[in-house]
Amino acid sequence: MANSLREVKGRIKSTKSTAQITKAMYMVSQSKVKKAERVFKSYQDFMKRIAALTSLVVKKGAEDYEHPLLKKREIKKTAYLIITSDRGLAGAYNSSVYKALTEEIKNNHNSNEEFICGAIGKLGFNYLKKMNYPLIYNEAILVRDDVMFLDITPLSKKFISSYIEGSIDKLVIIHNHFVNNLKIEIVKEEILPILNISEDESVVDYVFETGVEKTIDLILPMYLQDMIYGIILDSKCSEHSARMNSMKSATDNAEEIIGKLELLYNRARQNVVTTELIDIIGGANAIGGNK
Repeated sequence: MANSLREVKGRIKSTKSTAQITKAMYMVSQSKVKKAERVFKSYQDFMKRIAALTSLVVKKGAEDYEHPLLKKREIKKTAYLIITSDRGLAGAYNSSVYKALTEEIKNNHNSNEEFICGAIGKLGFNYLKKMNYPLIYNEAILVRDDVMFLDITPLSKKFISSYIEGSIDKLVIIHNHFVNNLKIEIVKEEILPILNISEDESVVDYVFETGVEKTIDLILPMYLQDMIYGIILDSKCSEHSARMNSMKSATDNAEEIIGKLELLYNRARQNVVTTELIDIIGGANAIGGNK
């Protein structure tokens, strides 16, 4: 019984240590969610202005010039970009993306020749390699907490150049969309070809010194890179939120286990004390009877 008590006491101690770690991780993730949400909301305002400006430029040159990124063509090869994290402990954040990609490929493609994939996030890249999916970019793109635009530039440029060259005919981004601290959802966004940029009507009539065509050639790839960067910021909010909720659940579960173990320990200890008292009383009675 003594060994059993020591074992239960050890489990209580180790579970309390785990609960302290998960609680600390919850608090860190909670702080990161607030910061990431502020950055994302600020960037949304920036993107609205960029979209309005890009829309104006495209409409200005629509009569005389159609950029390759605006052309919708027959879909022979689809490109998928998944956005995941570099590390785990985020609940279903990554697995939901994997599941969505797998379903998309299963429902729309008969062979690996019909699609190509890319990933932002170490875990997503490892998943694509494990599944032997064709890759458009053979290096893992890491996503630090403070997302840097330069980190994703090589991959985004690869997708854009592939579309212009005709190597791919559509680009779909699969990622987690941040709704609020308690809810994130999987979203599939088709961003190539560019179909709808902005519905805003601007009353400003710009004069393009270098010509509308050159301006469109310059601004559309930049607009797409900005879009991808904004989606990554959205995903980063979702990642911190998922990890925060995951650590909250882990802490609650640990505390529940601690409560059950302490109840078990107290009952076992009470049984030991009761047994010892019975032995003492029985021994005293035996001694008294002998007298």
